[in-house]
Amino acid sequence: MKLNGKTFHLKGKVQNYAWGGYSFLPALLGFDNIDNKPCAEYWMGAHPSAASIISDDTTSVALNELIASNPAETITSKVFEQFGELPYLFKILDVKDMLSIQVHPTKTEAAKGFDAEQAAGIPINAPHRNYKDRNHKPEVMVALSEFWLLHGFKQKDDLMQTLIEVQEFNVLMPLFKKGGYKGLYQMVMEMDQVYVDNMLAPLVKRELRRKAHNELTKHDAGWWVAKLFEGKDEVVNIDKGVFSIYFFNIVKAEAGEAVFQGAGVPHAYLEGQNVELMANSDNVLRGGLTPKHIDVPELLKHTLFEGVKPNVMKGNDIGNHAVYYPCPVPDFGIHKISLQGNSHEATASSLEIMIAVEGGAVINSSRNIVLKQGESVAILPGETYKIEASGKCVLYKAFVP
Repeated sequence: MKLNGKTFHLKGKVQNYAWGGYSFLPALLGFDNIDNKPCAEYWMGAHPSAASIISDDTTSVALNELIASNPAETITSKVFEQFGELPYLFKILDVKDMLSIQVHPTKTEAAKGFDAEQAAGIPINAPHRNYKDRNHKPEVMVALSEFWLLHGFKQKDDLMQTLIEVQEFNVLMPLFKKGGYKGLYQMVMEMDQVYVDNMLAPLVKRELRRKAHNELTKHDAGWWVAKLFEGKDEVVNIDKGVFSIYFFNIVKAEAGEAVFQGAGVPHAYLEGQNVELMANSDNVLRGGLTPKHIDVPELLKHTLFEGVKPNVMKGNDIGNHAVYYPCPVPDFGIHKISLQGNSHEATASSLEIMIAVEGGAVINSSRNIVLKQGESVAILPGETYKIEASGKCVLYKAFVP
């Protein structure tokens, strides 16, 4: 399986999850959404369930197949020895409706959990399966618009203030004082549904009224709780994730700002568009805002029970018209390249995937490629290239550091 050169056009795959928007990805990628399907994610990578296709304009091949046929040339022997695959998955997301609350395990715990479920004979696609692979799933997101997310528990004083201010939560104060974050979270996650509804129904109805009267902003937990229930006939079977909207930090990132999510930190995307880069894994322990399986004991085992001060990164200017967002993992790194009638020069040290999110450019390398907005390229290790833009062009690049 041989392609000419080391710089290739790359075509990713759109995922039509229900929470996605209808127009952002079609506009970015340049296709008509004639079936009016929700377009949630655009995947660029070698994940076997939705591998990208790369092409030298005469021959096309799935990226995972190309890597398998020649790992040393495509991802380097070092990366193959360490990870056995391309260790990252690169995405563009359009979040219209809130995603499920998630916690990701450490690499060690993921391997233990996967092996235990394999030994128990649980099918890999079973809805109650927690571990789909033996890998961890750290991730970083860089906002493409104003972006809202939940990230980690509030710090102690802030969470106590929430329990005081929300009258329905006053009864939980002694529990938090005595049992800390774990005692509080375990209590609400194990609560019988009838008690959940009794406690939260008056709160949800109040937040719906307050949002309707413009008394809330997106900085308020109540705004998101009301969004969740708007248009529903009755407030019943209330998702336990509603507690988390009050207990976690609500974070706003402006375009170009980034947030890293490490193992154990509970989080959920609320609204907006972003570039997301993650380890090549599908291990998710859910904590609500979803009809999918929630394994509370497993969730509690892997959740980081401490207050978090969210770190919204502006990125470090590293020269060469590039900004670097530091991520404390060996699986991936990300650069934002911003050009305005100038150029960026580099040599790929790993397999790099790049997407133009604004404007276009020419990539001069062993194969010269014209890159338009929404188009992506894959660049093999050792390739020296120069990106030139006559006007404004913004690109995001994923690589193995």
